Amino acid sequence: MLHIEWAPIATVAAKEFRDRLRNRWVLAVALVFAAFSLVIGYFGGAQQGEIGLRSAEFVIASLVSLVIYLIPMIALLLGFDAIVGERERGSLDLLLAYPLTRLELLLGKYLGLAAALTLSTLAGFAAIGILLFAHFGVSVLDQCVRFVVTSVMLGLSFLSLAMLLSAVARDRASASGLAIALWLFFVLIFDLLLLGLLVASGGNVGGPELAGALLLNPADLFRILNVFSLDAVRDLYGLASVVPPALANPWVLGSAMLAWIVGPLTIAIWRFRA
Repeated sequence: MLHIEWAPIATVAAKEFRDRLRNRWVLAVALVFAAFSLVIGYFGGAQQGEIGLRSAEFVIASLVSLVIYLIPMIALLLGFDAIVGERERGSLDLLLAYPLTRLELLLGKYLGLAAALTLSTLAGFAAIGILLFAHFGVSVLDQCVRFVVTSVMLGLSFLSLAMLLSAVARDRASASGLAIALWLFFVLIFDLLLLGLLVASGGNVGGPELAGALLLNPADLFRILNVFSLDAVRDLYGLASVVPPALANPWVLGSAMLAWIVGPLTIAIWRFRA
């Protein structure tokens, strides 16, 4: 049975969080999110000849693409050297000389980085959320909350993957290469492979099998959780014909996203303690 002391975990987490505040990482990421979200919110409909906040549904649907590209990259860059960086600098043995287990060290680092990522995400999307609320009223509250919560969950899932990479990599160069490869696979290559399989099979492979494969990608889970719930735009993404009603259940998709947070982190803990 594992024995965990939360005091050293909180100490490590607080240090990681303070470091990100001190080097202005949280501020920089929040400003990036705020700037991009405001630009997309106001100019996302320019190609249709419209400028301004058209509707909350179209603004959020446009922001989904931004989040899928940016948040996984930021989370991977944030956590890829959390463990291997300490090992390469020679400070890992020093940290473990304190009354601190490997499990407590990894959990502390993850929680501190997760807090920094969560704060930057919330702060970054606060501006567009306030504008949507002021423009469209309380009716947008549910959509905005869903979007922000799932954005945080997407970031935490890729942060868990980053911690796993950091626990298994031999050095920072290997970890950074794996992080880039992971981002390319989940954000770009995965959907292309599914589309290629669908085309190559002449449409014979699809339906529940294809929809089930989407559970294997946290970026696709995030997209479905947000876009499938917006009746006005889900047909534009082709999700209405791909995702069966059973997998359109937000509780099912949310549980799958939670598994992407817990699963890689659990493997990272196992690997780091081995």
